[in-house]
Amino acid sequence: MSNVAVPAGLPPFRAIPNLIRENAQARPGHLALRQGSERMTWQELDRAADRVAATLQRHGAQPRESIAICGANSLPYVVLFLGGLRAGLAVAPLPTGATAEQLAGMVRDSGARFFFVDADVPAFDAGVPRIRMDDAALEQWLDAEHPKPVHVHPEWAFNIIYSSGTTGTPKGIVQPHQMRWAHVARGENYGYGPDAVTMVATSLCSNTTLVSAFPCLAKGGTLVLTEGRFDPRAWLELAQDARATHAMLVPVQYQRLMAYPGFDGYDLSSFRMKFCTSAPFSAHLKAQILARWPGGLVEYYGMTEGGGTVILEAHKFPDKLHTVGKPAEGHDIRLVDEEGREVARGEVGEVVGRSGAMMAGYQNQPGKTREAEWHDAAGNRFIRTGDVGRFDEDGFLVLMDRRKDMIISGGFNVYPSDLELVLRGHPAVHEAAVVGVPSEAWGETPVAFVVPNEGAIGADELRAWVNGRVGKIQRLADLRYVAELPRSDIGKVLKRQLRDGYTPG
Repeated sequence: MSNVAVPAGLPPFRAIPNLIRENAQARPGHLALRQGSERMTWQELDRAADRVAATLQRHGAQPRESIAICGANSLPYVVLFLGGLRAGLAVAPLPTGATAEQLAGMVRDSGARFFFVDADVPAFDAGVPRIRMDDAALEQWLDAEHPKPVHVHPEWAFNIIYSSGTTGTPKGIVQPHQMRWAHVARGENYGYGPDAVTMVATSLCSNTTLVSAFPCLAKGGTLVLTEGRFDPRAWLELAQDARATHAMLVPVQYQRLMAYPGFDGYDLSSFRMKFCTSAPFSAHLKAQILARWPGGLVEYYGMTEGGGTVILEAHKFPDKLHTVGKPAEGHDIRLVDEEGREVARGEVGEVVGRSGAMMAGYQNQPGKTREAEWHDAAGNRFIRTGDVGRFDEDGFLVLMDRRKDMIISGGFNVYPSDLELVLRGHPAVHEAAVVGVPSEAWGETPVAFVVPNEGAIGADELRAWVNGRVGKIQRLADLRYVAELPRSDIGKVLKRQLRDGYTPG
């Protein structure tokens, strides 16, 4: 699986493990990692990564094999990740919310030689050595210091991220070194450098985190890892104390920060750029951030699988906050219909993309890989997103919905995002998600799940309010109040759980 697109204009490939070494040589005493009271300089990080790489090699691990890691964000987690890469291995960072059965399947599928865990990972037989990374076991395992040099090739697997999105069985997304290098090269546009301080508040098992963390590390900056569950006050205090310059947060985290009563009392003037990805990001929330938080705001739209990335530099285009922006430089984004034909500007179609940041494929699933691909008339390979959208007159992409989430009611397309926008316009609504459920009369019909604000009106009254503002086909068949919406580790609403758990009545 070496079909990796490399667009013109991308700087010559540099392997991230080599950049880590260069940073340690240039700034040995500079702070590389920080979490709580723990600190690690670049020299210490480089030596620690060497120990991991050398020990893996001593135990017979060969380039292009893999290791798996599962646990909360920690300094040892970062060290193991970098050490694996230095030995030429791919790293499979596994989701902490998975069951023992799911984790066992991922470890097997990844082909991992070792499985590194913390105390919270459930016990099961992984079929490979299982090593605790949060106690003395890791130090005992590390029994070598000087690894053999490995020449990393751009098409080699960098990591295998297991992501089922919001549906299905997890698939191993193989991201090559070339893809990660493309992210580093893009990061030069956003102020990453030796003086950058990047906040890490999402899991290291997520591509959302890695697209921000690795550009910072590659440029010799400092990663600040938060501890425990996301807490707005703790995050703000840490960002202020660390003089943070960059942060990647998901929309629900931004929402909680903007709602925190003491937000405006913190000094966040050190921020250069804030990033957001992974879930719908409302125009209203973007506008709040721009008005109250120093520094730029960038929204990335894309997939863990890669393909094309669309970027909205919200601080430059405040009149386009309802969009996800324009294709990144060198990224080819097109829209296709159900038959795979390109649609005209202004028409709705599925988003497909091609760039230098593309997965090699799904681990051990060539059929799924083929399903995720679209080829143009010239045979160029694109990645299908499953999202439906259109380009406006200025070339900005307006997303409608996930194709699989689109509701077909009475033969008409109903976009849940349109209904969710109406719902959010009522003061009783804190959060909302709309899904399609089976209907004998219509095939499918919309149902809303709402997290209410304090003092909310009755569910039937709110449903009537919505139905009075939408078309006949769009009317809600039901509306349920819920305490919270089910979400993935990075904040995506798990609509499949809402659909599967719904019973009429």
